[in-house]
Amino acid sequence: MTGNPGYETADLRQAGVTHQVDITRLPMADGSYDVVIANHVLEHIDDDRQAIRELFRVLRPNGTALLTVPLNPTRAATYEDPRITDPVQRMAHFNAPDHRRYYGLDFADRLQDAGFQVETFRMTQPDEVRFSLLPMEWLYIATRPG
Repeated sequence: MTGNPGYETADLRQAGVTHQVDITRLPMADGSYDVVIANHVLEHIDDDRQAIRELFRVLRPNGTALLTVPLNPTRAATYEDPRITDPVQRMAHFNAPDHRRYYGLDFADRLQDAGFQVETFRMTQPDEVRFSLLPMEWLYIATRPG
């Protein structure tokens, strides 16, 4: 890419990306990246825990993953049911026809289970409105320990 040769993109189906890959089976070598970003990706993945392990694997020690997911902070546990496959039902249950789950406050636990150290960043509600962020748009800063 012009202007930022170290920046790479990845997607399973999108054309024009640097890497057309499945996030649960990344072909990149262990410790390939200093930073990875997955902005509203994991809710689309059948096996999100495997995807999280892959993100951990491709990060260098002290590398950082910046992660966002749809989050319902009134839920302690993530709501998911793999039997729900119909797009209309997924919309009703998970707020989008292609989502597999609606994360609860245990999202940080999923990241920690993969080995990450996790910090949660959240703007105040007035700033969420001011910057036109989605309600409850929390940024998870997940670091691979050195």
